[in-house]
Amino acid sequence: MTRQIRTSPAACDQSLHQAYDTALLDLDGVVYAGGRAIGHAVESLVAARADGMHLAYVTNNALRTPEAVAEHLGELGIPTEAAEVITSAQAVARLIAEQVEPGAKVLVIGGEGLRVALRERGLVPVESADEEGLAAVVQGYGGPDLAWGRFAEASYAINRGVPWYVSNTDLTIPGARGIAPGNGAAVEVVRIATGAKPQVAGKPLPPMHRETVLRTGAKRPLVVGDRLDTDIEGAFNGEVDSLLVMTGVTDAEQLLRAEPRHRPTYVDRDLRGLLAGQPEVVPAAEGFRCGGWTAVALNSGVLELCEDDETGADGEAGRDPMDGLRALCAAAWTAAAEGVCTLDAAKALARLGL
Repeated sequence: MTRQIRTSPAACDQSLHQAYDTALLDLDGVVYAGGRAIGHAVESLVAARADGMHLAYVTNNALRTPEAVAEHLGELGIPTEAAEVITSAQAVARLIAEQVEPGAKVLVIGGEGLRVALRERGLVPVESADEEGLAAVVQGYGGPDLAWGRFAEASYAINRGVPWYVSNTDLTIPGARGIAPGNGAAVEVVRIATGAKPQVAGKPLPPMHRETVLRTGAKRPLVVGDRLDTDIEGAFNGEVDSLLVMTGVTDAEQLLRAEPRHRPTYVDRDLRGLLAGQPEVVPAAEGFRCGGWTAVALNSGVLELCEDDETGADGEAGRDPMDGLRALCAAAWTAAAEGVCTLDAAKALARLGL
């Protein structure tokens, strides 16, 4: 069966935290950045949970253990149990355990999260490529202090034919000071040295979705993330709805240019979107209207954005820029159909301050 191509953000009459039973939340760029809570994240999550929504934190960051992540969230003001945290380290450890003998030795290139996840699966983490009987190499984000020599250690083993697994391939990771290289950048270092292709467990691939479903038991989940190529594509692959929040690595221009598998069900400014419904984007003349904005794809190759004549809900200056972005998404995605929008949106986005 052919999947319908999304050409517009969807509407939702209910608040999202009431329409879905479980939020599968990314962490970096959604809940926190560089360890610090993102604006409105804590109060939004506490309110959603108090009103009955289950929260699960699904991260491609394999550095820390679920216990450490839960403790950190608690310190931020979000009470969390370790069982509510699902990491790519857990997903890759399960993937390896299904393909090697129990008690097999695995060379670890990364942090403590990987070691704990391997032990949970009955595997033995080791530090040297020279270990006798080495069954696998696993690579995950090791933080900014991971020694360069660890990439060489991985390369030695892989070049000898040892199977290579990686937790995720996110090229970047958001932090308090900006965007930094992620595990995917480190994976490229090893790939260049070996010419090998790893098995990948993390979002957007099926092993991570399977791990999440097994651990949460969600019936009607909503994936919440900031990355099109992991969070949103992972939701697409798992055939579940998604909410993109604009607090991480994805900017408005990238969203407009999203190919079908990267188009979220909903888009909002931050996690306050969980506590609200989502407005309808409707066809209007030759374009699309949302709130006080209308977006049109012109034959000149430009996306045009116009304010409607009527006053917005908060007065003339009170129209929500997110409504304008939603209208632009509909115009861009409809014009692109199965492809990528190439229309010039610079002036339209400047009007929204995005």
